[in-house]
Amino acid sequence: MKKMKFLTAGLIAAMMVPAVAQAQTREIRADRRDVREERREVRDAQRYGDRGDVREERREYRDAKRELREDRRDWRQDRRYRDYRAPFRYHQFRVGSTLRSNYYAPAYRPAWDSRWGVPRAGRNLTYVRHYNDLLLVNARNGKVIRVYRNHFRWR
Repeated sequence: MKKMKFLTAGLIAAMMVPAVAQAQTREIRADRRDVREERREVRDAQRYGDRGDVREERREYRDAKRELREDRRDWRQDRRYRDYRAPFRYHQFRVGSTLRSNYYAPAYRPAWDSRWGVPRAGRNLTYVRHYNDLLLVNARNGKVIRVYRNHFRWR
């Protein structure tokens, strides 16, 4: 019985990790929308309002920008995408190189995410993280299709 509760808790935790990541990106998207709306309201207040309205709208715009900055900082400091190191040495791969299967094991395959600015991997293709590089690899034969150098350094 105790083992069943432990397994259930583990499954729930495993299912929550992607939801947390999605919630962060959704939150950033909502903050961007708020900044655009506040900027629009500042312009309207400057055009049609008095000084008090303009001052109030500028304050709300400043608060919306601060909130967006804080959420972006939180996203960047997310431990899952920070200081990643593989248990083997760095090797600079080129297009056409062949990887051994341990280089593209499931532990090194990050799920596709729109915030990375790369297209979804096609059929039998997968993204593999190798230190700060992102490799697009054919999962059948291990051939490197595309290399994104230092892709994770700027985040």
